[in-house]
Amino acid sequence: MLYYLFVFSRKKVTSAMLLQVWRLLPFLIPSLKKMMDGMWYVMAVSMTGYGRGKAESDSLIITVEMKTVNHRFSEYNIRMPRQFLMLEERIKKTANQYIRRGRADIFVTVEGEGLVTRNLKIDWKLADQYFEIASQAQERYGLNAKAAIEDLLHINDIFTVEEKEAQNEEAETILLAAVTDALEALLQMRMQEGILLANDLRSHLHKITGSIASLADYAPVVSKQYGERLAGKLNDFLAGSVDENRLLTEAAIFADKADISEELTRLESHVIQFHETLELHEPIGRKLDFLVQEMNREVNTIGSKANDSKITKEVVEMKSLLEKMKEQVQNIE
Repeated sequence: MLYYLFVFSRKKVTSAMLLQVWRLLPFLIPSLKKMMDGMWYVMAVSMTGYGRGKAESDSLIITVEMKTVNHRFSEYNIRMPRQFLMLEERIKKTANQYIRRGRADIFVTVEGEGLVTRNLKIDWKLADQYFEIASQAQERYGLNAKAAIEDLLHINDIFTVEEKEAQNEEAETILLAAVTDALEALLQMRMQEGILLANDLRSHLHKITGSIASLADYAPVVSKQYGERLAGKLNDFLAGSVDENRLLTEAAIFADKADISEELTRLESHVIQFHETLELHEPIGRKLDFLVQEMNREVNTIGSKANDSKITKEVVEMKSLLEKMKEQVQNIE
């Protein structure tokens, strides 16, 4: 622990560093997480965000803007002056410390001088031809006008401006500083939205837990109703008023639909795993998406077994909540 404190004390502390320290805390001090339970929520990070950074020197002003949206992987689209193209990998490497998943569009704007050196050159051979022709025209037509320096400057064809990219280490430093500032702002926005998403997901899970408890209490009543119906059919069969095939069909329905306890147990397990995943110190979006699919599968099974209005009502409510959760988890890193 002292080693990490020493390392961070010698660097400029950034949001990415703090996030990394937070993710390491449960491994550095196992008891600390227990102490902090109920005081802090480990933040799920949203994949949606915007950040802007600006850095400048006496001759340059560099502005970096970036926006991120949800994506299955990490992807970057960087637009900047060609003088900085060699820094693209360094920008991506820096961004990877802040962005684990998502598509990032990064725009770099440069104002000022110093990126390009310009040199004016003259084509002396072409200039000689111009003035030779001018001299010949004077002799041929008896002209008295003499060529002046202004005449030379008005001949555009003999002048060219050559541009050469300047090696400007200061510009590189300023660019990376602006990128870091933009990433700081981006991460802050993604973390703030992540808090809201996580709290909303917990709210939905609380309602699903309530539905599970309600169904667990009501399921025995449904089983009893099916049992009574089957017993009535059996008595009718013994009395000779019910066909044997009809009785077997009723027995099969009872065996298939009378008990939903297994589905409720698995569903409750998935809810617990979802809560635990929200506390993990790592990208969790894909795992949450998988758990939502599994919960939806169990709810669909309960719905297919249900032949009761109360169970159907709870199933519809849970499916509505899971649909909302599915949309939300797809935006979590």
